[in-house]
Amino acid sequence: MATNEPTTTLDPEFSAPGAEPTPWSAALELLENAEVFWLSTVRPDGRPHVTPLLAIWREGRAYFTTGATERKARNLAANPAVVLTTGRNALAEGLDIAVEGAAARVTDPAVLRRLADSYAAKYGPDWAFRVGDGVLTHDEGGEALLFEVTPVRAFGFAKGAYAQTRWDLD
Repeated sequence: MATNEPTTTLDPEFSAPGAEPTPWSAALELLENAEVFWLSTVRPDGRPHVTPLLAIWREGRAYFTTGATERKARNLAANPAVVLTTGRNALAEGLDIAVEGAAARVTDPAVLRRLADSYAAKYGPDWAFRVGDGVLTHDEGGEALLFEVTPVRAFGFAKGAYAQTRWDLD
């Protein structure tokens, strides 16, 4: 499960000589504090779809919202495979993370409440959700579906002293 310490591997082919693997704790810090993520899904015809969004990392999983008719929701109905990325838009410093997994819809009222509280705490009052019938609701945007990403693998791309780290989370 993703809350355990993952198996960590440094890929020497894509790392600088003498590079060390990035600790999972550094990846967690970035995942917990990042404000913007990029979600990659697969369209029913096989073409990729990428979009920026807000996400919460909590207890070893990622959570994001979308409208029921948005492209990402329609893609996930056909194929739950996703990659969620975040990091720094700089070449020589920082850390980029790509998390691979499967997204599943969350409808449990207790989980919806916890995540509604997490969104408001992290992103402020503009992202204050209420819990509806299996959805989150918002005065400005109607209903939002909540998805949970269970990660199976993540990659870290440390910059400066380049290091490509792989974390196997299953």
